[in-house]
Amino acid sequence: MFSNQNAHSSPYADSCLSHRRAKVSRAALLVAFGAIFACCLPSVNAQASFFNSWEGRVRTTVAEQPAWPVPVATPPSGLVQLARFDAIRQITSTHTETWIYGNSKGFDFIPWYKTEVDVTLPSYIEHNSNVRDGAGDWLMLVKYRFLAAGPKHGDYSFSGSLNGTVPTGSYKNGSSDDSVSPTLYGGKGFDRFDAQSSLAITLPTGHTSKSGRPIAWNAVAQYRATRLFWPEIEFNSTFYRGGPNDGRIQAFVTPGLMISKVKFSHESNSRLAFIFGGGMQIATSEFHSYNHAVIATGRISF
Repeated sequence: MFSNQNAHSSPYADSCLSHRRAKVSRAALLVAFGAIFACCLPSVNAQASFFNSWEGRVRTTVAEQPAWPVPVATPPSGLVQLARFDAIRQITSTHTETWIYGNSKGFDFIPWYKTEVDVTLPSYIEHNSNVRDGAGDWLMLVKYRFLAAGPKHGDYSFSGSLNGTVPTGSYKNGSSDDSVSPTLYGGKGFDRFDAQSSLAITLPTGHTSKSGRPIAWNAVAQYRATRLFWPEIEFNSTFYRGGPNDGRIQAFVTPGLMISKVKFSHESNSRLAFIFGGGMQIATSEFHSYNHAVIATGRISF
């Protein structure tokens, strides 16, 4: 009888075969990784080019306007790129507290030259009463800067925006209808002082007799006391047109302090910084939905 020597391979032959298979597998793996890297490289370069272009537009846009910090409550007359979170504690004359977390703030971007787009997060409202807690409305804003100059060329800015509100509020913590709000902003610097103001009207898409068309006017005066400390005083007013409060005026005065900017890096070209501050909002009109409020705000510019 003839023995079949191929029927059972020796341990040495098995080892050589395994070694060759391992080498082939490693080579195939390297080729696969190389192919994937070659395919992804244009995408990585494209992404790097995209972010570099974005960064260049942000730097150019910001460099052409005053370097005032965003006030505690009044919207700024210039353009900003930052992430923001506010917390507000409102107290009525009967000592009922309402907490507002977020205050419809979120992320402000400068995706195009002289243009800002804000993507906000709905507030969460805690009433501490029989009213149910819940989320507020969702808001998005597009803002364009018409004119601006830095301190050496007049120190001013003038912008306009259009924002839209979607009634995402739960348990009646928001509006019943969509709305749009055209807004104008202006600001002027005087050495260490600056004054900024905004004027907006809210136009609901339905149930106007219920919500009216309120006009909001805000103004702020800031003073650069040191490199970081900016004390300020704000005036926040709402003029009600139509609705249940037709003809009424609600006004507050808000002394506050902004600390801007605490940089994360010592590099001169780095825009990454922490900005924070707060203020006390005090009712000055006979009609007011709350007596006073404490506002705390934190931002990260990037």
